[in-house]
Amino acid sequence: MGNGRLYLVPAPLDFGCNTQAPLDDVIPRGTLVVAARLQHWVCENAKTTRAYLKRVNALQPLSSELQALHIQELPREVHKKGDHQPHSFDAKPLLAAALATNGGHDIGLVSEAGMPAVADPGSSVVRAAHELGLTVVPLVGPVSLLLALAASGLNGQNFAFVGYLPQEGDARTARIRELESLALKTGQAQLFIETPYRNAQLLQALVQTLQANTRLAVSSGLTLATAATCSQGVKAWKQNLNAAGAPNNSTPAVFAIGR
Repeated sequence: MGNGRLYLVPAPLDFGCNTQAPLDDVIPRGTLVVAARLQHWVCENAKTTRAYLKRVNALQPLSSELQALHIQELPREVHKKGDHQPHSFDAKPLLAAALATNGGHDIGLVSEAGMPAVADPGSSVVRAAHELGLTVVPLVGPVSLLLALAASGLNGQNFAFVGYLPQEGDARTARIRELESLALKTGQAQLFIETPYRNAQLLQALVQTLQANTRLAVSSGLTLATAATCSQGVKAWKQNLNAAGAPNNSTPAVFAIGR
């Protein structure tokens, strides 16, 4: 009997939204089939994971009762500080089921929205799997950053995701100018996100700080029926901050700047 594998299972992007996308519109059947048979999970939040698997079960019956699944949460400090730095968190104990002597179990890694370990916790689990010699299998599903980049008209050949910008005013302004300078000099598109309730505040700061000809793209509610992307120069944004595609304070959004 061999070791189990680690599957990276994408989740829909509608976490925290007022409406949900039909699951089979955003998650391929092959991913649903794998998710339905997995009995061991590592996740951000067990309650959210159970809610997701309940949606999966409606389309692809789970191999075990929801209550019988083995679901382990990443520690809270991983959520706050991230786990992408080497040695920031030893995730090997979370993968013990894959190394069981009587035959390893496959394990699913899932975040609250999108692809785990991309703009979300989970990279420590993936590193641990590689160090243990486990096969890592990324499954197909929505990745908000790439959807937003494709819809932005910005440079899809050279881009960077820089996470969250500082919340404090002066530090945020300095960071916006730094990213704009990099984007204009190199052509590298700069992508970032914000907690939804601060979306409008970030948009206002971007419009006030960026140069008039810098292109600013905002994608909100990706994969939902209300999804929208607005990509235009800052001068045009200043004339209409409520343009179609402008983010609200309740829907996840991805911001991008470039030339």
